[in-house]
Amino acid sequence: MIDPSIAFNSKAYQESLPNGKEPCLGGQLREKAVWVDESTCIGCRYCAHVASNSFVIEPRLGRSRVVRQDGDTTELIQEAIETCPVDCIHWVDFEDLEKLRVELEQMDLQPLGMLPKTPRRIRRT
Repeated sequence: MIDPSIAFNSKAYQESLPNGKEPCLGGQLREKAVWVDESTCIGCRYCAHVASNSFVIEPRLGRSRVVRQDGDTTELIQEAIETCPVDCIHWVDFEDLEKLRVELEQMDLQPLGMLPKTPRRIRRT
């Protein structure tokens, strides 16, 4: 007879141990992450049309942003990089993503194609 308390002692998933191939551990199969420099992006939407599972147009600023690193194939992402007219999409190390994100948040980017918001309407006198 099987003891039912075994179900409470076993794990629902198997923990994966580092195998040396993770990007942050410097394994041989080191992969790159894709990054959009939003301060340079002009909001042309080419990348979002080419690799729609990886790139979206951020609604507030109208600039491209990566939403999934594994959304499209490497070849499709590379095609999106090559179609960018201002060369604002780059392959970077995964370890650099957080630093780049913090730098981007510190910038005062204005929405593309919109005038800055003013507290009240300016009237001609």
